[in-house]
Amino acid sequence: MNISTHSIALAGVIFGSTLAPSFAPAQNLSDLQKILDNRQNKKNEWRNIAIGSGAVGLLGLLQHDNRLVFAGAAGALYSSWRYEQDRKSQSKLERTRAAYFSRDHFVRNGYRYNRHTKWKGGKKYYYFTRGPKVR
Repeated sequence: MNISTHSIALAGVIFGSTLAPSFAPAQNLSDLQKILDNRQNKKNEWRNIAIGSGAVGLLGLLQHDNRLVFAGAAGALYSSWRYEQDRKSQSKLERTRAAYFSRDHFVRNGYRYNRHTKWKGGKKYYYFTRGPKVR
């Protein structure tokens, strides 16, 4: 195997390992925060893959290897598109979280959850406690 074949194989492994990120719907607010954190990590991965793919494309240009140019350009374009999709999705999740905390209560599974405010270390925090069952 020559260097260009190794580069293509490495780019394929990196690209293929990130094609199927798992995403489970949020069941509560702590799950939503975990999803937000995971989305930030995935977004960073797509950015790094785009940079790496661009470097593979540049290597192809320097070595006059059209296969590397095509693979690098395709990888960079797809990764950039996924980065943008994750950025938009992260904004939607943050709006969902903000919508929860903008209410003084919500009802889930027949129970009313009331919002409370707690001050700790000079910062304002919100949390919900389960109230009575709603009829």
